[in-house]
Parts: sequence; structure tokens; C-alpha cells
Amino acid sequence: MSRREKIYKTVRDVYGFLPVQLLFLHFRKYQLLLIFWVVLIATITGHFASTFGASMLFLSPEYLGEINFISMLLLGGATAIFIMAWNITTFIINSHRVPFMGATRHAFLKYCINNSLLPLAFLIFYSIVSVRFQWFNEHADVTKIFRFQLGFYIGVVLVFIMSFAYFFRVDRDLLKVVLSRITNPARIRQIIPYDTLDFDVDIIRADTYLSGRLKIRRCSDLESYHPRLLNTVLRKHHRNATTATIFAIIILLLSGIFMEDPRLRIPAGGSFLILFSIIMGIVGAMKYFLRSWEILGWLLIVLLLGWLAKERIFDLRSIAYGMDYKTGDKQPQFDYNNLKTVFNPQQYQQDKKLEEARLDKWSARDTTTQHEPLIVVTVSGGGSRAAFWTFRTLQYLDSVSNGKLYKNTVLITGASGGMIGAAYWREIHNAFAEKRVPDPYDRKYQDNIGKDLLNAIIFSFASVDLVSPFNNISIAGYSYTKDRGFAMEQELIRNTEGMLDKKIGDYREREAAGQMPALIISNTVVNDGRKLLVSAQPVGYLTQPAYALQDSLHPPVDAIDFATFFKDQNPFNLRIATALRMNATFPFILPVVKLPSQPAMDIMDAGMRDNFGTEIATRYLYTMRDWIQKNKREVVLLEIRDTREHEVFPHTGMNSLGSMVFGPLFVIQHKWEPFQSYTQSYIKDFAPHFLDGKLRYVSMQYIPKQREEAAALNFHLTRKEKADILNSIYNIENQKGTQAFLQLLNNRDAIVNFTPAQ
Repeated sequence: MSRREKIYKTVRDVYGFLPVQLLFLHFRKYQLLLIFWVVLIATITGHFASTFGASMLFLSPEYLGEINFISMLLLGGATAIFIMAWNITTFIINSHRVPFMGATRHAFLKYCINNSLLPLAFLIFYSIVSVRFQWFNEHADVTKIFRFQLGFYIGVVLVFIMSFAYFFRVDRDLLKVVLSRITNPARIRQIIPYDTLDFDVDIIRADTYLSGRLKIRRCSDLESYHPRLLNTVLRKHHRNATTATIFAIIILLLSGIFMEDPRLRIPAGGSFLILFSIIMGIVGAMKYFLRSWEILGWLLIVLLLGWLAKERIFDLRSIAYGMDYKTGDKQPQFDYNNLKTVFNPQQYQQDKKLEEARLDKWSARDTTTQHEPLIVVTVSGGGSRAAFWTFRTLQYLDSVSNGKLYKNTVLITGASGGMIGAAYWREIHNAFAEKRVPDPYDRKYQDNIGKDLLNAIIFSFASVDLVSPFNNISIAGYSYTKDRGFAMEQELIRNTEGMLDKKIGDYREREAAGQMPALIISNTVVNDGRKLLVSAQPVGYLTQPAYALQDSLHPPVDAIDFATFFKDQNPFNLRIATALRMNATFPFILPVVKLPSQPAMDIMDAGMRDNFGTEIATRYLYTMRDWIQKNKREVVLLEIRDTREHEVFPHTGMNSLGSMVFGPLFVIQHKWEPFQSYTQSYIKDFAPHFLDGKLRYVSMQYIPKQREEAAALNFHLTRKEKADILNSIYNIENQKGTQAFLQLLNNRDAIVNFTPAQ
């Protein structure tokens, strides 16, 4: 035999090998099913949903707040479920193309072995990426990495063993018989009309296959049986496979019901894999049952979901926990006429006087601070990155100033993650003032704010929002539905050891007495773009510019005081965790919040309007300018940003068709923060003049050690990212900002620590 003939024979043998034929079949006939693998691989590599930190769900899965052997085992088990769903779905669809498999013992097992090229390649790929991530990003040692990988593959093997044990059981099992009758595909297909397009004879022409002992056997060696007998054998496996899919749905439903118990919460990546398994099963069922009617079937499903959403039978908008949604006719009318009636000049002046009275009490509470500057803190959005950096900065500056930052701060405002860190910092120091905590600078508080939130959000998204959106919870006497917003709040409360398990009204007295800084949590009203200001104090003086008081016919009301507008809906009963979640409602990650007005007011992230808090802080200082002129020598506007101001972004050349088409469409989304920074720089130019030069700016910015390795914008931080954020405080620019801040506080002899954090 010549060399050419040998090569030809080798190629022909490989091409005629059943695993290769099945792989080709997937790419040739069922590209829709391959999308699940593409999305999964793109997610793990960071090419899909990287902004949301989706890769962390698979590369650093958490169980009970830790990445450990158990979390990897659970993720491995979920991965095996996904692989089994792939095998089940493709087996049901493709079995008529491999009728000779019905002549083998344990046909489904043989099919899984021969259909393993893609799953096996994925497992190898995942291990490579996972090991690399654990080594470089989590700084894990070799022993820990080995233990993680061992846990992952033990989980995979355990689920495979249980799955095949189920498929090998006899039909006399009662549960299996009952479910088999319910899920018999033949019964459903009898009521669906078919035409000649449904009957293709696309038989796979395979010459060899892998046996159960992983040996290559020739298909021609199998005994010949009547096609009807072979189809009967394969239908039996169809029923068993469909039953397994139902069990996957039940598992996801049960996990959603018990979502509040962290011990029963599998890693979020695992939840998504199970959800993918169910969706894949549905896609396969549509193809198997409907065949040429598939497109019409999907169209009907989309129309049905649209109708359910329109009739509010299926409403994925979230609830503000603590508010009364059943006030009927007392729900405020959300229109311009009512807004200008509620937020009139009289309300403006009344709330302004109340705030000036609060400032008088704040100034009089400690005579040692009367000659020190008034401080307003603004913080930026940016998920856990901003929360961790904001808390780090506030703790550091308060520590080196001997507690003067907290004592001299009258207002904190901003957006998203930064407000979560600031609210936690404020509560810790408030608890210290009330002697509820011994040391406000304990390192555990910094660790707490850096704990994961993404896992709880995505777990709920997969197990509750999409599968079972009808779970109810009772809070403060009201009944609400649970969703990923609720899951995020509960996780935040757990992470902060219950310190943020409070209501807005719990802060009214201490804020009004000037004993703690006021907190204004801003939100964006999706309906018309106005701000919604959530505060324990009346803030009607911030709902419109001062010149609007002269326009009695058409005052430009550009913000809404939450407590005043929703006065009949028990506004001070709103949970502080809910207010922070509303403020951080990043699109898709957290659900839009629906408030009880007519029409309903939809709320999203504050960063859509003002990601840095500059607009609210500047309007506050302008409104209080007379009091400041009379009582304070200087004002410090402390800006805490999770990105550098006026940073020049690298060139994003349009070198591909995709970038040329989609680049201009998403330019605003990708450059939203710098756009706001440039606009607000004009405001900051004018602000010092209405305070006669008393205003001083101090900016503290997260500056990564390596620009290309900056912490991602999501609700999860790796150890490497946390270390980078902690050490950013020692960057030379931030140390200069610290020195400037201390000098403004008259701590001119203070020594700043330049030693990096360990």
C-alpha cells in the first residue's frame, strides 16, 4: 500500500468514526444547541459579559462565601448535569440517525461515550483556564489548586455515576414508570401534524464506534434487527432522558425556594449550568416535537410571554421592600402638575430651614470643631470595586485624621457601589459613637465590604427570577415577591454582619440632631430621567434649581424627594439595603424597581444621571451658602472615585466589521463616566465662586498598579484585585491628596504612612 493510500485510508477511518460523525452532525444540523457551548466558553474566557464579572462565577465559585473544595465539587456536579443534558437532548434528536445503537446493550451509555469529544475538550479547556486563574488572580498555591481541581472532577464523576445508575435501573421502579408515562414523547407527537419535510432519512454512515470498554468496534458487527424493534428500544431511552430533564427543573425550583439558606445555595455558576441544561432540553424538545413547525412554536411562545408581561401576570420588575403598595387611591400621581404642586416654593423654604437647623445642631455639638472645615463627601459608582475603594479611603482618612473626617462630615452622596461602602462606613462609626462596636477601624470591616455579592444575585436570577418568579416573602407586615434584588440585599446584610439591616427612619433622629452625617441616596427615574432622592431628612430644597422659585407657572422640577412624594406609602419603613440596591441597579444584573405611584415609577442606577454625586453636592452647597458664609471658614468637597478623572483611554481602532458597525452604537455606554466628568468640571469651576473662595476640592482616586489589570466593574473581587485597591491608597497622587486633606483639617504635623498594605 502506497503512502498516499495509507493517508487516504487513515482519513477515511477517522471520518467514518462515530464520535467524529456526531461532532460534524452537531455543527451541520443543530447550531442553535452549540450556542450554549459558545456562550459558556466565551464567558469563562471573559469575552462575554466580562463587565458583569460573569467569568468569576465559574473560575472562583463560592459556597458559604468561600472558594473551597465543596464549591468546586458543586460546580463540577452542575457541569456534569449540563453535559448530561447535552447528551440527553442530542440523543433524543439524533437517535433516529443512528438506529444501529438500538442493537447495543445500554444504548444511551454508548451514545454518551461516542458523543464525548466536545464535552471532553471543554473539561480540558476549563481546567487550563481555571488553574491559570487560581494561580495568577487568587494567588493560590499548588496544593490548593490541586484540591480545587480534584473537587471539581469528583463532582463531575459523582453526577455521571448517579446519572448512569438511573438509566440502568429497571422499569419496575414506580416513580420512573409514572413519569415515563407523563413524559412519553410519542404521546405528544401524536397530536402534532407533520408533513413530508419532517421525514428525512439522514442516517449517519459510521463505520466504527467506541464500545463501553472504550474499544473501537465495527458497526457492521452489530446484529440486525427490525427498525420497529430498534425504535421501541430507543423510545424507552427517550422517556428516561426526558424524565431526567424534569428532575433538573425540580432541583432548580427547590433551590430557589430555599434561596435564603446559604447552606442550600449552590454556586451561581452551577445554577446557570442547570438553567442552561433546562433551556437546552426545551430547545431540543421543540426540535423533536415540532420539527418543521419549530419556528411557529417559538413565535407562539414569545407572543404568550409578551401577553403575560403586558397583563402583569409575569412582571419581572422588583419591589422596594418596606413600602406599602396597597394604598389604592392614595398612590401619588406621577405627572408634572402634581410634582410642581408638591414641591412648591413653600416646601422648598421649609425644608431649607430644617436643614439649616440641623447644621446649627451639628456645629454646636462639639466646640472643638467649630473652626474646622465643613466636609461633603461624594462617592462614585462602580460595583464592589467602588464599594471597597470608598470604604478603604474613608477609613484611612478618618484614621490618619484622628476621627476628624467623620466628625466634620455633614453630607454623603453619590452613586451605586460607592454609596454601599459609604453607608457601611457611616453605620460603623455611628455604632462606635453609640458604643455598640469597640473599634471602628477593625480590619474585618474592610474584609466584609469586599465579600461577594454576585453569587447571590446570579443564583437568584437562575433559580427564582427565570424559573419561579412567584416566591413570596413577608417584611415589616407587607407581602412581597422575592427576586435577585432581594437576594442581593440579604447577602449585603449578611456580609456586613447585620449592620445594614435597618430602615431609613432609624436614622432620622440622629441625623436631625447633627450626631451623624446625612445620607442622600440618589436614583434615576427611568420614566423621565429625574432624580429620586432617598433621605431620612426632608430634601425638598434639592428638587429644583433656585431660579425655579421665581417661575410659578413652569418651575423645572428635576428631582423628587422620596419621603415627601410617597408620604402615604410608609416611606421611612424602606430598608436601607433596598435604598442602596435601588441606587446600584445596574441594567440586567439587578431588576428595575417599581414604586407605588400612578403610573408606576421605575427606578434604576444613580450613575445614569450622576455617577459621582457632584450635582447633588454642588446644589446642596449653593443652597446652604448663606449658612456656610456665616458659620464656616472653609468647605472641603472630598471626591472618592473608582476611576481616574480625565483619563485618556487607549485608542479603540475599528479594525473589524463588528467594531465598525457596533462601536458607534455603544460609544456612549463605554464612555459614560468621562462624559459626565467633563460636563461636571464646568460645575466645579463655578462652585468656589458662590462660596467666596471657601471651597476646596480633594480627590482620591483608585489608581491600579497596572492599568490593564485594574479591578473589574462587578459585584465580585478577586484577592489580587482587593490587594491592588488597598495599596492604591499609597499611590503618590493619593498621598498628596491625603496631605492636602490633613492640612485643611489643621493637622499640619500629621505623618502619613507610606507603607503598602500586606
